[in-house]
Amino acid sequence: MKKITLSLLLASSLMIAAEVAVDQTKLASDISDAKANLKALEAQLPPKEQNQDIITHVQLGYIQTDGNANTETFAVDGSFKKAWGKNSGSIIFNSQYGEAENVENKNKYFMELQYAYAFSKKVSFTYILGYKNDKFSSYTYQAYTGPGAKYHAYNSDVQKLDLEGSILYSQDELQAQNVIAPNDAISTYTSYQAKLAYEIQVLGNLKFNQDLSYRASFEDSNNFFIFSSSALSSKISDIFSAGISYKVDYTNEVAAGILQRDNTLSAFLSLDY
Repeated sequence: MKKITLSLLLASSLMIAAEVAVDQTKLASDISDAKANLKALEAQLPPKEQNQDIITHVQLGYIQTDGNANTETFAVDGSFKKAWGKNSGSIIFNSQYGEAENVENKNKYFMELQYAYAFSKKVSFTYILGYKNDKFSSYTYQAYTGPGAKYHAYNSDVQKLDLEGSILYSQDELQAQNVIAPNDAISTYTSYQAKLAYEIQVLGNLKFNQDLSYRASFEDSNNFFIFSSSALSSKISDIFSAGISYKVDYTNEVAAGILQRDNTLSAFLSLDY
């Protein structure tokens, strides 16, 4: 009798164990299917909306030469960016001032405001407003505004690449000495602008940045402007970096006696927080 009872208990235990094993296998399968469905649903969701604090970047540059020529060049660059949900706003500016033999030879500043709306992680709608003043150029000022789009082509821990294009309404005012008749002082036209912003972490503590923009008139292909900024920087603390930068500001159509290209090489200290 005891043998029969033990046999029945053993058989029952084996049956229960088999059922539990089947249930566990089914449960594991159900969990796996649920995870796959969750990932599929997450992929269909719009980008996660996040509010960010203002991201600030300020860069101070200075070059001084003595000897056959005494020159000084000062440069200030900065940017402020704020994101809320899918929206973001930014302000970028730079200013340069230089002297040679105690005589002013460079005095310019530039500012651009941008609004962006992210359709996805890759593509954003943009609207920009830009203004430039350069005392030693052919223009009293240059202003432009218009819509565009930005494409985040690549983004990793090591490299970033952004491409941007805009259609703009532009207005330029010529310097008085370059005006033949009073009504020639201000010109308005439709233009386009293409931008590239590239960043790479060359080494653990060394970063290279390249910004390039090209703005040109639709009506006159000879009326175009190019700006390039190349910088190599190294972190010296959590918020401070030091490095060197080289900027090229090119205007294709200039008045007699004015150079088309303005180059600036400077050492800088930057603050990021």
